[in-house]
Amino acid sequence: MTETKPQTNFKVILLALAGALGGFLFGFDSSVVNGAVDAIEGQFELSASLTGFAVASALIGCAVGAYLAGRIADRWGRIPAMLVGAVMFFASAVGAGLAFGVWDLILWRLVGGLGIGIASVIAPAYIAEISPRQMRGRLASLQQLAITIGIFAALLSDTLFANAAGTASAEFWFGLEAWRWMFLAGAVPAVIYGVVALTLPESPRFLVLKGRDDEVRGIFARLWPNDDVERAIRDMRNAIQTDALGSQKGALRGNRLGLKPIIWIGILLSMFQQFVGINVIFYYSTTLWKSVGFQERDSFTISVITSVTNIAVTFVAIALVDRVGRRPILLFGSAGMAVALATMSLAFSQANIVDGEPSLPGAWGPTALVAANLFVVCFGASWGPVVWVLLGEIFPTKIRARALGIAAAAQWIANFLITVSFPALADFSLIVTYGMYASFAALSFFFVFRFVPETNGMSLEEANTLLPPKGSAAKARK
Repeated sequence: MTETKPQTNFKVILLALAGALGGFLFGFDSSVVNGAVDAIEGQFELSASLTGFAVASALIGCAVGAYLAGRIADRWGRIPAMLVGAVMFFASAVGAGLAFGVWDLILWRLVGGLGIGIASVIAPAYIAEISPRQMRGRLASLQQLAITIGIFAALLSDTLFANAAGTASAEFWFGLEAWRWMFLAGAVPAVIYGVVALTLPESPRFLVLKGRDDEVRGIFARLWPNDDVERAIRDMRNAIQTDALGSQKGALRGNRLGLKPIIWIGILLSMFQQFVGINVIFYYSTTLWKSVGFQERDSFTISVITSVTNIAVTFVAIALVDRVGRRPILLFGSAGMAVALATMSLAFSQANIVDGEPSLPGAWGPTALVAANLFVVCFGASWGPVVWVLLGEIFPTKIRARALGIAAAAQWIANFLITVSFPALADFSLIVTYGMYASFAALSFFFVFRFVPETNGMSLEEANTLLPPKGSAAKARK
């Protein structure tokens, strides 16, 4: 029994890594616009509001893609859904790179958003469904790790293209501006994602859902040879049958507020993850640091350093999520983010306006920079990975893909609202903007404390039976 465990774990880890490639493209495609924002704004002569919409347009596609992903995954399987996402990623990379106007660019950003939305649902669902319970938290965290690496790759490639050409708006290879090559670079990982998806086995839980038990036994023989396969299949089928007491559509509905309470918890987890303003750092950081006195080259470098920090702290979450549990990590992250964001708001309250742009005097510039990176540390070690872990765990098997799709769609709508509003809010007041994000971080603490169940160490079927905790003394059902 002990002899086959390392080999089994290695196989499952490889599958989880392959499934998480969607997270890499998620991070890359959503953040690659960071280095191109100023060049696009200048080339197409955009207003602040239209710039915000061009950046955020992908997020509309993300919400639609996330909503549709569950239906595609439940009808045809997790792997076909991955392939659809790969095609969307590839088309968006080429189309955005060759865009001839802002509305053309927005269209291709929307297409890319569809791919991101699909990946945001399929990756955590697939990883959760192929992982043994004792490793599930760490393996599910690979989704967020892949996202952070994708963000880093996007910001690094943006920096390399901009520095090689001189500026993001300067011409580079074949007469195309550097910002266009930033988008075109995304075609390479899109192709890799599609090829890898073709080599993956289908999710065992999807196969049980479709009555293909023999295929499940073959997969378990390779991945979980020491587990009781028949018992695992029986548990999955029982969970499916229990949830099937409602109709196909009614399975998502609860007695109040239209949806089951656990789906509302997933929706609110997703919305709080975005309302703290994390993607402002990854979509606008280059522009933000330029506005407070850093040169373009330095602003690109700071953005890359921030993304490296994000990757590093994700490893902290991966190491702790199955040891400490989900709730304590989220509570720590909420408190830390609230302090960091409040500090940023305080720093910008000291800004002087020079030529229409804020300028931070004395030590306030470094203070804002440290606070921004502390915010990324607290988010990356908690809400970034752990929300994806929970979304992969808390929903019943029968509705997991669709419920995850609804929660992810809510996340993308929240992301869109934050992203599209930031340029206008920043013009109005960075003090108010970061103060608002700090307030959401504080609210997220009380939401987790009151409503979010602990799922650590449980099978998916056991986790699906949990109710929200009643106060701080509540403990997850064992």
